[in-house]
Amino acid sequence: MPKFAIASVGLSAIIFTGLIPALELNSTHLTNPDWPSHARLHEAWQLLTNAAISVLALGIVWTDRAPRIGINLALIMCTSFLAVWALGSVYGGSMLHTDGTQIAVGGINVAVIVVIALTALLVASLWKTKVPSISQKPGI
Repeated sequence: MPKFAIASVGLSAIIFTGLIPALELNSTHLTNPDWPSHARLHEAWQLLTNAAISVLALGIVWTDRAPRIGINLALIMCTSFLAVWALGSVYGGSMLHTDGTQIAVGGINVAVIVVIALTALLVASLWKTKVPSISQKPGI
């Protein structure tokens, strides 16, 4: 059982199933009266999809069936967040709340710092998790 992979993907699952929904189930995000209902629908969809993929990724790693696939699923969520953050000026996105505030350390949004650290942890986990040989794959 790949313990480092379970720890890193487990942390990712905690963040995407617990922390992020807890931070976004409020009037600055999901219940924001200034957001069109269609935007709130997309926010709810994104929260539920990310939580479901996180649970799936953890299950895949936990059962040791295909840990690298589970790690990559977690990485997809992290890198897609970092990509949309980096491309915010292209589509008008921002990490600032509607009142113009943000929680930042050294001028960098805390969510970005957390996701960069999680991405590094997942990449290290991917690097450490061996690719099974054909004879090691379950069912073969």
